[in-house]
Amino acid sequence: MSLVEAEQTLRSLPPEVCEILILSGEVHPNSAMRSDWLNHIIELCKLALSLGFLPHTNVGPLAFDEMTQLKEVNVSMGLMLEQFTPRLLETVHRHSPSKEPYYRLNQLQQAGQLNIPFTTGILLGLGETSSDWIESLEIIANVHLQYGHLQECILQPYSPGGQEVLNETGFDLQQLPEVVSLARRILPSSITIQVPPNLIALPDVLLDCLNAGARDLGGISPIDEVNPDYPHPTVEKLRQILNPAGWSLEARLPVYPQYREQRVIDRMIRNTL
Repeated sequence: MSLVEAEQTLRSLPPEVCEILILSGEVHPNSAMRSDWLNHIIELCKLALSLGFLPHTNVGPLAFDEMTQLKEVNVSMGLMLEQFTPRLLETVHRHSPSKEPYYRLNQLQQAGQLNIPFTTGILLGLGETSSDWIESLEIIANVHLQYGHLQECILQPYSPGGQEVLNETGFDLQQLPEVVSLARRILPSSITIQVPPNLIALPDVLLDCLNAGARDLGGISPIDEVNPDYPHPTVEKLRQILNPAGWSLEARLPVYPQYREQRVIDRMIRNTL
């Protein structure tokens, strides 16, 4: 997407939109295109800020100096740990070297060293075991205990899409409240647990996830760019599910209040709100 196209898109958004999620396909770390790729991401973030939006970048594993540059133009960043098991590199991730768990763990640690408010999470239904869930969540907990920078942990069920070659049935959603409960026991209380409502077609399961400890439903937009076959429910639809059960839906920024004391983040928010 060119900067001209990005500006047209940004200017067309309704006024209630505050967060811009910057996504990208990956470029090999040794590619001659890597520098141009990073600079384009930085320029997209600057453009979003100039128009009053708050950028959150998630573009795959990054080097320390790349994260240092992106920190200056993002209020928060993210990367899914997915699952900390090399076994998946032999199956679903066999053609995806950047799924190497240690690369992803390293980025979580680098974000902590740079004091970047960060989102991570695990994917469910890729062929992992419940023991893998525990190990992955414990690793996320330990990174946060060391640096204190992880805002939220997403528990994302694998949901089959029309643009993939993997022929699987997807994660059993009836298990999701169990995983939420497990995560809530393992993770520090300062990490919020997020579940994506567009991937949870069963309202009762969504409510069970909240009762088990989930407190964040992620961003709501017309299209889920990662899972385009699963459109987000509207705010009104979510309220129809939540309110009768005693839950309320409240808007938040892409950076949680406890992380807004950082000088760079405060400046960016002041300049956009």
